Amino acid sequence: MAEVMEKQEQAGIPEAPAAGTAVQEAPAKKSLRQKWKDMPRRKRRRIIRWTIILLILIAAAVVLGRVFGGDKGEAQKEIIRDEVRYGSITAKVEGNGLTRAKSSEVITMTTAGTVMDVLVNEGDVVTQGTPLFVIDSPAAQNAVQQARNNVEGFRKKLSQAEKDIAGLNLAPTYPGKLMETVTLNPGDEVTKGQKLAVLADDTRMRLTQYYSYAYAGELWVGQTVDVSVPALMTTIPGTIEAVHMVSRITPEGSQLFSAEILLSNEGALTAEMAASATVTINGETVYPYEPGKLEYYRTGDLCSTVNGTVISSSLVDYLQVSAGQVLVQVDGEQSESELFTIQKDLEEAQKELETAQKNLDNCNAVAPIDGTVIGLTIQPGDEIQANTTIVTISDTSVITVAATVDERNVSYVKAGMMVELEQWDKQAMGMVESVSLASTVNNGVATYPLTISVDNADGSVQVNSYISYSLIASQNDNCLILPIQCVRTTMLEDGSDVYVVFVEGDRPENAVEVMVNEEIPKGFWAVPVEIGIQDNYNIEIKSGVEEGTTVFTQIQSDYAWG
Repeated sequence: MAEVMEKQEQAGIPEAPAAGTAVQEAPAKKSLRQKWKDMPRRKRRRIIRWTIILLILIAAAVVLGRVFGGDKGEAQKEIIRDEVRYGSITAKVEGNGLTRAKSSEVITMTTAGTVMDVLVNEGDVVTQGTPLFVIDSPAAQNAVQQARNNVEGFRKKLSQAEKDIAGLNLAPTYPGKLMETVTLNPGDEVTKGQKLAVLADDTRMRLTQYYSYAYAGELWVGQTVDVSVPALMTTIPGTIEAVHMVSRITPEGSQLFSAEILLSNEGALTAEMAASATVTINGETVYPYEPGKLEYYRTGDLCSTVNGTVISSSLVDYLQVSAGQVLVQVDGEQSESELFTIQKDLEEAQKELETAQKNLDNCNAVAPIDGTVIGLTIQPGDEIQANTTIVTISDTSVITVAATVDERNVSYVKAGMMVELEQWDKQAMGMVESVSLASTVNNGVATYPLTISVDNADGSVQVNSYISYSLIASQNDNCLILPIQCVRTTMLEDGSDVYVVFVEGDRPENAVEVMVNEEIPKGFWAVPVEIGIQDNYNIEIKSGVEEGTTVFTQIQSDYAWG
């Protein structure tokens, strides 16, 4: 019996009550909360840890099921619709630009020198003509003198070249008779300076006569004389052109002075004819010491002034010609090329002179415009090198903003539009000055240069800094609008592009067949629309649909899991 009781005790079986012993009431059953409280802390921690791990595994299984298709339920699709309605829309153009002074002048020394004095400080506001600094530069003075010499040299060359080029049509400068002519045929070559003929001006003849000093002072310029020409047995009137009080002594011991006499030639007179001129003085006829010989009034050589090929020639001995009459034509292509080269050289020399003179003037520089001194880089005693920028004067009373506008909005932006500007939380107003039509394409998007003008009299806008701009390109307070995502650009069957919206209901008369790359629900039909302006959310519908029309926006998908 004792062994049985011992085994029951080891097995945890309670001992039966002895006979005659009152049976005690069994204890009440514990709640889950009480059991949790009574549970050892280590066991409770272990249960909590395994519960968290189990929840994490369940969540991971759900995610993997969605990604890899495990236990996926059916997709729940919701069709998002919108209605065409009346509303207001404002199209804004926004962007950034770089501010610059409306006008700015940079003073640079192109020669070396020594800074003698600086009369302004950086940041000073100056007016046009305000002295800025003084620099001693002998090199600048030498450069001006050299440039002037070059200009003068090329001017002389050009003048001579223009005279030479006139020789392409060789013509005499005075009338006369040709002598000692050279025979020229078309195709013959002539060289610059080649003598082609002698031209004698025989329209007048010259006669030199000597008279006794007894009549000194009795002959004067303009006095009329009678010229006897024995060969023609006639007397021709002449005029004293000049009186020379030379001293010619004759073998008889008489002293003589000379007079030059001119007489018109009707055509019968020629050089070497003997003639004598008598003068009437106080009723007395005064004769020359001896007869003289007629000479042509003047004689000169006709020479080619160019190198070239003869085109035509009318040179003939004893031909009577007039001033300006073309005698020889020459093809002077080479001479024309030389003339062009000299003209270009002269232009370059003049530019160099202007630059040198400006540089010399900058040695005693004054402000070229009203403005602010920016970037002053010198102080007294500095030795500056050639091509050193000394100072910049910028007129910041008016600022320009160099910005761009994209191809979508460029058609709306016009000169004169007002622009809102913001720079570092400071507000300003500007105006569109110009919009260029020369675009720049980057990453498939075309942008157009936009210039904005800003009144900056108060100096609130900082130059050479970025600034944001915003302008109302277009506005409509009562128009049909739709969300932007309702309108699609697609292609018709003929290959042309069109804007469409997908209208719900029966097929409209203006529906078209289009090619789309997205799922369009059944019961929606593509209808072409004309669009207008747009903002960040809505777009204007000018035609194609009416107010209240329901259109397809997009499909929103969600998943239901079992």
